[in-house]
Amino acid sequence: MYTINEVANICNISPYTIRFYDKEGLLPFVSRNSTGNRQFSDSDLNVVKLICCLKNTGMQVKEIRRYIDLVMQGVETNGQRKQIMIDHRKEVIKQIDDLKKNLNIIDLKIALYDSDDKSSLSHIFSEQ
Repeated sequence: MYTINEVANICNISPYTIRFYDKEGLLPFVSRNSTGNRQFSDSDLNVVKLICCLKNTGMQVKEIRRYIDLVMQGVETNGQRKQIMIDHRKEVIKQIDDLKKNLNIIDLKIALYDSDDKSSLSHIFSEQ
């Protein structure tokens, strides 16, 4: 079993964030010990890692809660959960494509600094 601080360290988030996730209904499965402190199993830790992944890739807390609610309902919701992941994957791919386009623009601007034609620096903010 893991403490909230251990989970926070493993997931590179704050204990406050974990408490927020719990308050938002994302951790209904986490048990508490006799003193009322949260105890995380290996399975719980994996769910927290998934929540962090989804959050870091832009999924809203409301949508993560919907996914967790479906998980709590059992295997009969597998199709709905799979669709949520498919839809989110499409969004992540779009983010990656957008980041690649932006990286290309940054690389072009850096190349201007390396150019022999220093007059091109006057166009450093021009559109490509």
